[in-house]
Amino acid sequence: MKKQMLTADNCRFIGRTYDTGGDVWFALSGTGVEFKFKGSKLTLVFLGDEVAEKPDNEDNYPRVAVYADGKRAADTQIDSAEKTVTVFSDGEHDCVVRVIKLSECAMSCVGISCAETDDGARLLPTEAKPHRIEFIGDSITCGYGVDDEDPLHHFKCATEDVTRAYAYKTAEALGAEYSMFSTSGYGIITGYTEGDEKITEQRIPLYYESFGFSFGSFAGRKPHDIPWDFSRYVPELVVMNLGTNDDSYCRDHADRQADYTENYTAFLKTVRRRNPDAYILCAVGIMGQRIFPALEKAVADHISQTGDSRISTMLFDEQDGEHDGLVADYHPTEVTHTKAANALSAEIRRIMGW
Repeated sequence: MKKQMLTADNCRFIGRTYDTGGDVWFALSGTGVEFKFKGSKLTLVFLGDEVAEKPDNEDNYPRVAVYADGKRAADTQIDSAEKTVTVFSDGEHDCVVRVIKLSECAMSCVGISCAETDDGARLLPTEAKPHRIEFIGDSITCGYGVDDEDPLHHFKCATEDVTRAYAYKTAEALGAEYSMFSTSGYGIITGYTEGDEKITEQRIPLYYESFGFSFGSFAGRKPHDIPWDFSRYVPELVVMNLGTNDDSYCRDHADRQADYTENYTAFLKTVRRRNPDAYILCAVGIMGQRIFPALEKAVADHISQTGDSRISTMLFDEQDGEHDGLVADYHPTEVTHTKAANALSAEIRRIMGW
């Protein structure tokens, strides 16, 4: 068997990735790697962060999937410092292999130290896709609970699958590359709350300019302490879906909605500064539409203040739990995600001409 490090010479990285000098780490939902594989044997050596090394922590172990020509060949959680996953053990294979982190960054991160192959195997990067999207969101973007059809159940990494959620489905439908920055429970001015106090540490703007946010660490570093180099991925389009968690606090309070509007406008300036040439599409509504007028005002204020014309809003249809079902913590089912992806794909084609 031959060990091959994963580098830009033999694979294409997906989303925000971090190289520690041989090991490649993934934090955010949907991050991963893709390569053409030709050979008979392929084993991937995954690395767990400090979360994976803790016993009795199953709810937070990172979940990853490995695809071969679009078919899921492996689906596992990384529950130790190192775990090997055999993709192929015999026969001849000539296919595209894609590794995707299915669970989100906050709970845990995962790395790959190398691919172990037969001596004659070849790894080559896949071709770049014609368009590039960045998604900024919360649990809906992460695919929270989509594999758990009981709305009374709560979060587990094992039931989170970003590939069954609207953002991943939209990128696939459009044949576009994607990068995601999403964390469950996080918003613009507060995280999800059932009270009247903001949870100010759970705000996407605090971490957007970093590699990600996580309770765990790897190689002695926290993801949110690693600045992200925005030149590594330059999107044509940024889709923002933030406001559902803010609405848990804002509700019908005009002053709180105004606070959301003001801070959303401020965050738009950060997103624009980091993505000067991208179109920005601001959407909300899958788990509730009440916050949408405050979002519309934020975008209108941004346009008024900056003259920025490459920005617009979109209101998703609200999920229909009676007909389409609900999953863990009353999150959207794959049926709902597919409907949202279809609507979003159509809007992107309209505004971008793809």
